[in-house]
Parts: sequence; structure tokens; C-alpha cells
Amino acid sequence: MFKWAVACALTIATAGCASQSQEEIQAGRYHLNRDSSLQEINVSTIPDAVPRPSGGHVKAEAYTLNGVNYKPFKSATGYVSNGVASWYGVKFHGYHTANGEIYDMYAMTAAHKTLPLPSYAKVTNLENGRSVVVRVNDRGPFHGDRLIDLSWTAAKKLEYEGKGTARVKVEGIDTSPSGLMAFYRQNATKPTYLGTDADSMMYLQVAALKDRKKAESLKARLLVLLTQPVLVVPTRNASLFRVRIGPLKSEQELVAIQQSLEDYQIDRGQRVFD
Repeated sequence: MFKWAVACALTIATAGCASQSQEEIQAGRYHLNRDSSLQEINVSTIPDAVPRPSGGHVKAEAYTLNGVNYKPFKSATGYVSNGVASWYGVKFHGYHTANGEIYDMYAMTAAHKTLPLPSYAKVTNLENGRSVVVRVNDRGPFHGDRLIDLSWTAAKKLEYEGKGTARVKVEGIDTSPSGLMAFYRQNATKPTYLGTDADSMMYLQVAALKDRKKAESLKARLLVLLTQPVLVVPTRNASLFRVRIGPLKSEQELVAIQQSLEDYQIDRGQRVFD
């Protein structure tokens, strides 16, 4: 988190933050005492992030920290790396990330030194095989040889929050239309949710079903008929499973899909934003 206010809020010394260099401020969180969570929660109820198109708002500017130059990638597509994952929690909860968003330790997000902001990545704990999908919206970690900093919730879902670090594999996710389609097909057997994201995206909701199997069956059929991603989105209490197409780029795309659905004798659905 690059905002100087973070360091000000967390500095115990009597000297003002204005006297610190920008590099000292940016690196300050790694000299704090052990981080923690605000409360214990059932993280199984918190959905993974769902990859979405960036909409052209990608931050990938080069920067320098502690004398080291970093040149972020323009895209996460094709990125694969193994390394050490750490996590950050209550000490940064509610403060700005490098992407200008507010850090939420209960969201599925991450900090990375060179992946574009925002981008999406699949992170696998190599010690137990568990995987999560996170939205990269912050810079870091700048401590030792650590590869990625996950939110407390993401780390807990990977079952390493108790010991602080884990060996992980990080895979960037292609958010082009074809990349998203491939991603959803590969994960068709897994529960799919709307993840945490700062942007409001447009979708076409074609059904809201009580039976998850029927929702997944409709999703599979739509993936064969259409070129757009298809999501199964459960309500908070999982009483309904909403089948949505998207995210969509324009009203024209939505209308074209509705016409295709009519041709296939499928309900036209309705436009929703999330």
C-alpha cells in the first residue's frame, strides 16, 4: 500500500510522517509487529474473485522502491511463478491500496510487485494443493524473497494464515473474451460466484433456479452456444442459483445475445449490474 497515510496511522514514533522518505513509508508495513485478523470467520462463505475484463483501466507503470526498479507486466496472461506467499490483515484493513481502492482483509485480493493492477491470478498452496482466485490490486511484498501477499481471507482459505507463509504457485489469468471462456470451462465443475471488484459490470441474467445442478446444466449449454463467459451466481443463502452471461461490453452485445437466445428457444433474460 503506497499511500503515506498508511505509514502515518501505523507509526508509533513521535516524529511526523512528513519527515519520512517515500521509500521508508512504502516499506514501513514490513517492519511492523505480527499482523492479525479482526475476528475469526467462516471463510468458506466468502467467494473467490471472478476474473473480469479490465475495461482498459490497467495500471502498469514502472516504479522504484529502495533502489530497485520494477517494470510491471502489461498483462497477466501467461504469467506463472513459484515462490513464497505471505499475507496482510488488520494493520492495513480500510486503507488505500496501490490501485487506489480500499483494502478489505475479508475480500479475495492480493499484492504483487509486477502483475498489472487490476489483474487476476490463481494461487495454489503447493503444500496442500488448495487453490484460490484473487484480484491483484496492490503492490508488494517487498520483504525478502516473497512472491505475493494475499489478503487474510485468501491465506486462510489456503490454510497457511496460522504460520504466516507458504510455498505457492501463482498463475496469471487471461481476461480476454477467449481467455475468460477457457477459464470458466476449465472451472465448470467448481462453484462460481461474483467476486469482489471495484467496477460495476453488466450481465444478462437468464435464469434463477433452486437446483444447482439445473443451473450448471444450463450454464454448460450456454457455453456451447455462445462465445461469452457464463456464471452461476448463488444468492447469499444459496436458496437460488442465478445463471448470468457476461460481463458484457455494451448494450448492443446484450441485445445480440438476447436475439441468439430467442433463436435457441431460451428465455431472453434481463439485464443486471454487479
